[in-house]
Amino acid sequence: MKKVVLAGGTGFIGDYFKKKFTELGYKVKIISRQPQHISWNDTPGIIDALEGAELLINLAGKSVNCRYNQKNKNEILNSRLKTTKILGESILACQNPPKAWMNSSTATIYRHAEDRPMTEESGEIGSGFSVDVAKEWEKALFAFELPKTRIIALRIAIVLGKEGGVMTPYRNLVKFGLGGVQGKGTQKFSWIHIEDLFQIVLFLKEREELNGVFNCSAPNPVTNHELMKQLRDKMNVPFGLPSPKWLLELGSVLIRTETELVLKSRWVIPERLEREGYKFTFDTLDNTLEDILK
Repeated sequence: MKKVVLAGGTGFIGDYFKKKFTELGYKVKIISRQPQHISWNDTPGIIDALEGAELLINLAGKSVNCRYNQKNKNEILNSRLKTTKILGESILACQNPPKAWMNSSTATIYRHAEDRPMTEESGEIGSGFSVDVAKEWEKALFAFELPKTRIIALRIAIVLGKEGGVMTPYRNLVKFGLGGVQGKGTQKFSWIHIEDLFQIVLFLKEREELNGVFNCSAPNPVTNHELMKQLRDKMNVPFGLPSPKWLLELGSVLIRTETELVLKSRWVIPERLEREGYKFTFDTLDNTLEDILK
């Protein structure tokens, strides 16, 4: 039976991937802090899971949806570096290691961009805490030399799907009349439908000549203004109060998150994927929301 290992595979994306891989006939092994799965402290168990696996997908890391105090910053960074290191060392210990290792990264690695799109080749790396985490994470990944395992970093945009993720808070904002523009509304919103993210993983698994960095983002980003308008239209809510920056700053303290999650302009294009022939199922926000909200 073909085998896939999901590290940190108990969240919104991991649950979806487990279901889809199981439907395709794969045996799915999960490494997690949750007691029913393989523990991060169980090195022999991790090596055994990786032995003979077709693919390792690492989604592990503390959520960035929190206040960036020093304690949380340390946990966000260390949770990514430590798990990546454990996986790399475990692959090296395998007799028959996975053919490919796809590690989650983030489209947030690029700078705030309202002037032009960011591609893998011409994108400019930004600055600040979130970018530093992304850079260190990719550096830890590509530090490994694995002769039998391809290494791929997935620079994932904001993932949209039915069962959780950011759609839950966005739905609530619109439902309660707060679905207007956030900040200036000109900031770009790059996203990817969770099904396309899964199909990209399958696409890259089959293309054995491909490795390195891939932007996992739908090819038609929109502005925050367009995002909120489409959400209101799809949910039949005629009006949404705007949220100026000062109000977002205040609200983010109350709900213990950071305004960067909505105010940073992420204008990210999947240049490499499209050049290699990947065809998006959900290439526009319209058909993405149509699917998720129906």
